[in-house]
Amino acid sequence: MTDHPRNITRHAGAITRGDRERLLGQRGAVVWFTGLSGSGKSTVAHNLEERLAAAGRLTYVLDGDNVRHGLCADLGFGAADRTENIRRVGHVAALLADAGVLVLTSFISPYRADREQVRRIVGADFVEVFVDAPLAVCEARDPKGLYKKARAGQIAEFTGISAPYEAPEKPDLHLRTGDQDLPASVAAVHDLLAARGLFTPSDPQ
Repeated sequence: MTDHPRNITRHAGAITRGDRERLLGQRGAVVWFTGLSGSGKSTVAHNLEERLAAAGRLTYVLDGDNVRHGLCADLGFGAADRTENIRRVGHVAALLADAGVLVLTSFISPYRADREQVRRIVGADFVEVFVDAPLAVCEARDPKGLYKKARAGQIAEFTGISAPYEAPEKPDLHLRTGDQDLPASVAAVHDLLAARGLFTPSDPQ
């Protein structure tokens, strides 16, 4: 083991990730919902959370607005701050997945490089879900009134209006929520998690 320049050493506990997963009867993973504001990320994530919890699964939603009240309260919405926001969330999500939790994250996360960084942090159990609704549909929904403010120049660097969104090129799942209803979207994500074996713990080594 090489010495860390700041004298920090990673410690391995006596209880392994596999131990925790077998206790819970599931595998930890990070389901990363990405898409424009108003595309349905949070709605799909929270409805999936309800379905998983009803089936006895330990799950947790990390929501973009919620983390900016605490963990990322010091960050703005410029490109560098967005990148740092996603980096922090990626590490938190990875810790929860290591605890055996099925983590559902709802973040615009507009930059591909940021999402790929989270994929590297999390590893094999990173599931990218592109929640895709046309800008016109998202703007018509405008649940928080943000598009109206952005069009009026009251919000700078707003994704889809005055800041870019880099859509995933090869997401693990592509939800077209402009014309796909909520139950179908939730079922599609649930089926993908089942197909990946996330509802069965890993075998002891």
